[in-house]
Amino acid sequence: MNYLILAETEFFAMINEADSGCLKTAYGGFISSVISLCHECADRNQAAITLAYTENELQYHNTLYTAAGKSMTDLYVRKALAFVRKMQKFLAAPQVPPLTSNIHPTVIPTAKSKTQKSLQWTGNTLDLVELVYGLSEMGCIDNGETPLKVLAPALYEFFGLDTKECYRYYSAIKLRKNPSRTYFIDKMQKKLNEKIRRDEELERMRR
Repeated sequence: MNYLILAETEFFAMINEADSGCLKTAYGGFISSVISLCHECADRNQAAITLAYTENELQYHNTLYTAAGKSMTDLYVRKALAFVRKMQKFLAAPQVPPLTSNIHPTVIPTAKSKTQKSLQWTGNTLDLVELVYGLSEMGCIDNGETPLKVLAPALYEFFGLDTKECYRYYSAIKLRKNPSRTYFIDKMQKKLNEKIRRDEELERMRR
């Protein structure tokens, strides 16, 4: 599990750049990421480590140590820190039913289960929802005949996620204020183009 996952959200990017333009929306996305981590992470120890790292980054963020007085960024850093600490207590408390169960039934491995390993989505749940909606709109699965309510659970299961909050996450995406609200797809497009350019440059150097 990537314990930097919360520190790589848009919210952290904005507070590190002291950009308060869309902090409210980014803060909402960050809170959704924290909730997703606590409810959907299969390993509670890893989730606790991730929260601890995030708490440390927020607690010692330079915004809280400037002499310029309180700012909007300062406010949201403190709010995020307070929420992370509350979720740490929530994660540490015994749950009925628990967030995840440490008791697993005995399974006799078959030849198929020995050779196959399910894929696990280790990114932000909000990013996966963005990808799911994008695939649905492209109509590139089953010629676009599979409805979103069927496609989304299938992709969640494929990537090892247990959630039914697809539309709630989509609503958070719609609330973004930037001209392009597809942050994950835009970033993916940028990174893929950069890789293509790097590969092309390496090919030219080999000639």
